[in-house]
Amino acid sequence: MAKTYAAMATGELGQTPLGGLSQVAGPREEPLLDQTIPALLAECVAARPDAEAAVFPAENLRLSWSEFAQRVDALAGGLLEIGIETGDRVGIWAPNRPEWVLTQFATARIGAILVNINPAYRVFELEFALRKTGCKALILAERFKSSDYVGMIRDAAPELASAAPGALTAGDLPDLKSVIVCGDAPHPGCFSFAEIEARGAAVPQSRLDAITAALDPDDPINIQFTSGTTGLPKGATLTHRNIVNNANFVTAAMALTEADRLCIPVPFYHCFGMVMGTLGCVTKGAVMVVPGEGFDPESTLRTVSDEGCTALYGVPTMFVAMLEYEGFSIFDLSHLRTGIMAGSPCPIEVMKKVQKDMNMSEVTIAYGMTETSPVSFQSSIDTPLDKRVSSVGRVQPHLEVRIVDEAGHVVPVGAEGELQTRGYSVMQGYWDDPEKTAEAIDADGWMHTGDLARLDADGYCNITGRVKDMIIRGGENISPREIEEFLYTHPGVSQVQVFGIPDDRFGEIVAAWIVPKPGTSPTEEEVRAFCRDKIAHYKVPAVVRFKDALPMTVTGKPQKFVMRDAMIEELGLSTQTTA
Repeated sequence: MAKTYAAMATGELGQTPLGGLSQVAGPREEPLLDQTIPALLAECVAARPDAEAAVFPAENLRLSWSEFAQRVDALAGGLLEIGIETGDRVGIWAPNRPEWVLTQFATARIGAILVNINPAYRVFELEFALRKTGCKALILAERFKSSDYVGMIRDAAPELASAAPGALTAGDLPDLKSVIVCGDAPHPGCFSFAEIEARGAAVPQSRLDAITAALDPDDPINIQFTSGTTGLPKGATLTHRNIVNNANFVTAAMALTEADRLCIPVPFYHCFGMVMGTLGCVTKGAVMVVPGEGFDPESTLRTVSDEGCTALYGVPTMFVAMLEYEGFSIFDLSHLRTGIMAGSPCPIEVMKKVQKDMNMSEVTIAYGMTETSPVSFQSSIDTPLDKRVSSVGRVQPHLEVRIVDEAGHVVPVGAEGELQTRGYSVMQGYWDDPEKTAEAIDADGWMHTGDLARLDADGYCNITGRVKDMIIRGGENISPREIEEFLYTHPGVSQVQVFGIPDDRFGEIVAAWIVPKPGTSPTEEEVRAFCRDKIAHYKVPAVVRFKDALPMTVTGKPQKFVMRDAMIEELGLSTQTTA
């Protein structure tokens, strides 16, 4: 083991496994960027001040790079004026709006740590995130869909009603001093976003530049709460170096340039939107095109068509929704060539349709996790078709990965085990949680992902499931992903998730939740008959349910624990059977 580790450290290992073991290292020809986020932005703006930087069709807003930088600086100055300093935490609780992107770069400009708060959070979760990170300020939308953000912060901090803006003293949120609302309506105890920008407009650029110059690429700059299936969320703490480099390499794999226009319907709250998306555009000078506050298939397709977008991001369910949209054929997608499908495993059939029907011949697949900034594996625009539809590509530059068994030994090529990652992208740790950090990152710097994977002889990785997702039926280990891929070949299946539920006889049995394709009405028995004689009998779902939608996190990850709990309740099962 020591010999293999040394080989990796000296770059002896490459993207193809050495000695038949599932352990590879990414290329190192292109050096890591030693830049902070504001330094990167300044470089981008200087190179193309008058070029278009950001487009928000829903708000009828277009900004050039110089205009974008001016607004970033005004907001950064305004934050300074209300007492935000380097190292302070600033929460952002909003859907995809112009204010979100401005906040992302304004906080980085002065070294404040941006805390991404899930737009789906309610009061309890909001309070936890704010207390855990000690947020000094919170920037929030007035509302989004069924979420009344202003109402919820009032519930969490009733003292707002009588507080002067910037002088909040809240018993349950002792660190929170300022609440900033995106919108025109006044709210007691709160600043408006426009007011903060106006305050900062008079702050000399030299003051901002002095702060920026003192920042270090290894400073923490972003905290993102992971959406774990059990326990309270953990705040993955990422540095400038983490996310600047990941944004750079991810967009390089797509061959993104300043000539590209990237449509970003994925949420900014997650790395997909704010690292691979907005920050990725800054690394290349590409245009950020944001179709709306939240994903909608029609508005996304219309934006791609109207804005001549050349690249598009999405999780598989987003692409399914666009492909199945009844007016799909009226939109001009001829400019599209590339993009990323990530966030959850990509069904092979969906990938093929995206390439063929959406003109995304160079679409890439990416895999990673918040704790790794996020991408570890990605296909490239010239990855062979068979590899692109059956893997998540090869290891990213300057990263090392290995696949290990339960004893921690590296498994042979082709064998399944837990994927572990090491390199520049691994987070600093979980904010204020050294115990959880030590559980996730071992003494040698390996991030234990909890994902099951296989490496082939060419270094391509296939994610086969979650360690905790594995179904064990009567001693047989069953991969839910394998069954899901098979069920996607059924003509009536639009989306599917497979998971285990308790069973007195077998310990666990296979259950499947299916979203039927529009115009189809598959039955439970029909689905099981489709499986029989085509997959092993123990893999055939014992229970099938049809749903209008599947429970997902805001980042598009299926919540199998929600499905499992629902089936346990519906069937009156005892969870003790799987102890």
